[in-house]
Amino acid sequence: MPAEYKVDGNQKLDMLGSPFGPPGTRKVFSGLAKVLTADDNGALCLWTTAAGYLYTLPAAQLGLWFDFLVHTTITSVGAKVICATGDFLVGSFIQSPDSTTLLAAHAADGSTHVSWNGNGTTTGGYAGDFFRVTAISSTQWVIQGLGLATGTEATPFAAS
Repeated sequence: MPAEYKVDGNQKLDMLGSPFGPPGTRKVFSGLAKVLTADDNGALCLWTTAAGYLYTLPAAQLGLWFDFLVHTTITSVGAKVICATGDFLVGSFIQSPDSTTLLAAHAADGSTHVSWNGNGTTTGGYAGDFFRVTAISSTQWVIQGLGLATGTEATPFAAS
């Protein structure tokens, strides 16, 4: 059984900060572009089509979090998560390249990077790629994730 932690004496959280709850209570989005809201906090957001689509984060509010998972490898258009205007990503996305046993680490700088983009090759977007974003202030989302890449690996982070 995972360790439980209480925040403000009421909400139970696991060691990763995810709330405990009965099965089936977590929101899951897939199949279409989605503008997320604070009410969607804790949702699992999936890319289930090879064409990919856009998820837009709400304005950062301390403690909000979302999980993202590539269910179907991206082959066109791309999978993308973008921050609301004025917000930024900080953190890292670690890739397992196809041609070496070394890992490729890509960092979001917290002041210019506003999106994660998986193109299905060099920047990720393979089935099984995943990451979590958690708002750590009113303007920053920390991102932590793992994925695959082929060819000459490139950062999945961008300023637009």
